[in-house]
Amino acid sequence: MPDTTIFEHPLNEKCRTWLRLSHLFEQFEFHLPHGEEWHARAAVSALIDIANVLSRADIKSELLKELERNRHSLSGMAHTPGVDTDRLEHILQDLRQTCQGVREIKGQLGHALRSNEFLNSIVQRSSIAGGNFDFDLPQYHHWLRMPEQERLLQLDDWRHEVSAVQNAVELLLTLIRNSAVPSQEMAISGFYQKSLPGNVVVQLLRVGIPSTGGMYAEVSGGKHRFSIRFMDCSDWQHPAQTDSDVAFTLSTCLI
Repeated sequence: MPDTTIFEHPLNEKCRTWLRLSHLFEQFEFHLPHGEEWHARAAVSALIDIANVLSRADIKSELLKELERNRHSLSGMAHTPGVDTDRLEHILQDLRQTCQGVREIKGQLGHALRSNEFLNSIVQRSSIAGGNFDFDLPQYHHWLRMPEQERLLQLDDWRHEVSAVQNAVELLLTLIRNSAVPSQEMAISGFYQKSLPGNVVVQLLRVGIPSTGGMYAEVSGGKHRFSIRFMDCSDWQHPAQTDSDVAFTLSTCLI
């Protein structure tokens, strides 16, 4: 709902990485269609961050493992009464194609971006506040002044290097988010705690509260239990847990 804010909290490192990548891909996609220099700068910044996140050597194997695990899990539902078999087959086909796309990437994910000398020149100056000014990076300044279509073609070419990763991350997060039906819960005096069953692995918590309530959800937890504190931010410098009971929706996502 448009008047509800969803606070997501991952309960394992894999899901945390998928969420970070998804956020960066969204940032890149938002700025990509716009021709102004500041949009181009923001798109390049997001692309560099994506390449940095993908520098972990185990991300490719983790993506493939998760895609295969989901495919195997969902395949077992084919003969379950009441299952929409057409929809299920469509999802399984998406999983097969996405898995193949990741497999076809040669070497480490994002390696072509991290070995790009032009992008590396920007990375080297990014640690300095204001370090990517015109006199610091004249080649970048020249690139930003190139015709819009030329820049868009270059950005699209760089995106192609990680498009299979983007497809995989978005598919996995869609499956995770859709794996749970939100339940109505109540946090007494702004606090809620719950233990998790030991025989399943919960990947993501999604907490929904009214956007106009003047509060935010602070979630913490691990594989055995989690807690939620609802913080009153009427004093932005010193938010504090509310004393009021708070009604909220909770999705405990696992697949």
